[in-house]
Amino acid sequence: MAEAAETEATEHPWMSPEKTEINGRDLTITVLTVGDDRHERGGLAASQSNETTSNVSDRKLGLGERAFSAAGAAFLSAIIVNPLDVAKTRLQAQAAGVAYSHPLSNLISRMAYFGPRTMFADLRCSPSCTRAGVHGTVSMCPPDCFQYRGTLDVFYKIIRQEGFSRLWRGTNAGLALAVPTVGIYLPCYDVFRNWLEEATDKNAPSATPYVPLVAGSLARSLACATCYPIELARTRMQAFKGNQIGKKPPGVWQTLLGVLSHVKSTNNIQKGFQGYRILWTGMGTQLARDVPFSAICWSTLEPMRRRLLSFVGEDSNAASVLGANFSAAFVAGSLAAAATCPLDVAKTRRQIEKDPGRAMRMTTRQTLMEVWREAGIKGLFTGVGPRVARAGPSVGIVVSFYEVVKYVLHNR
Repeated sequence: MAEAAETEATEHPWMSPEKTEINGRDLTITVLTVGDDRHERGGLAASQSNETTSNVSDRKLGLGERAFSAAGAAFLSAIIVNPLDVAKTRLQAQAAGVAYSHPLSNLISRMAYFGPRTMFADLRCSPSCTRAGVHGTVSMCPPDCFQYRGTLDVFYKIIRQEGFSRLWRGTNAGLALAVPTVGIYLPCYDVFRNWLEEATDKNAPSATPYVPLVAGSLARSLACATCYPIELARTRMQAFKGNQIGKKPPGVWQTLLGVLSHVKSTNNIQKGFQGYRILWTGMGTQLARDVPFSAICWSTLEPMRRRLLSFVGEDSNAASVLGANFSAAFVAGSLAAAATCPLDVAKTRRQIEKDPGRAMRMTTRQTLMEVWREAGIKGLFTGVGPRVARAGPSVGIVVSFYEVVKYVLHNR
């Protein structure tokens, strides 16, 4: 037996014999000793096993649980990042030629603000114009009092002229949009990703890396087409501000009715059911922006978070899931937002167009060419600062919250 053990050790050096004594007899027990290269391959196999286990456990969650996780994530994100969305939309609307029209630009509004008994109330300048003329007349206000100069200036002017709460203008539309949109988007992405991964693993393994790109594009297209009228209302609510102080601005429903009223009062627009197509004005531009955004975002996010989670291995907990998903989503969202900013500018221009006839005729390509002729590359990236500053945290919050809630629901 000893000779056999020595022969085995010679042929397989990674196997070392150990001797023990049972009932007075010597027995040789062969112990497997794994080398460094085996450890590396074992670690890779463990990582793949963890990933497979994660995917299997992810598939066990129902659609209702996924939708609940997504809705909570959307609600939190919409509340936190809405001011940046307002700033981005105001800057893009200004670049498109929307008049500044501050609330104190007419006699009635100024009298309502300063009071009817205030002497020369109709000559007062906007309260945010700190460098007004000696007599404080509107005509002596500096030109920069009537235009936005950047993200911080948008915040300053909105707070001084319209009130702090106006930074959350369109939040109700944002919530009405984000909850169903993300509630459709993220669960559908999970379903499409899992289905496509199974299909590619069996039939085309080389196509597996492209699964997040395709799944994200399909899920985003479905969510966008379903909820687009609310997106149209939100953009209009953020772009246009009320000119009368003390009057409550229109909400989502009133904004959509206002869009339809323009159609009904215009003779050259086809009436009837087809007139409601105006509610989907600019959806092509929205898809042209959101589909590349999702493709870039998910194809960047998936490998990054899987790499980060592989460092944790089987010791993962809610904190590690939160950190890995937020970090990967923050980077992916910021890159995707910067790359698709010109398409976002085109989308905003089409959505704020008040002429129904022109709005129906506009195309994404024509809008981009128009922006290019007017302002060049700078015009195409109008609002890129607040857009990136909004997208990074927004995607990070949505994805990390969604994944953490799924993790908690699965491990409850």
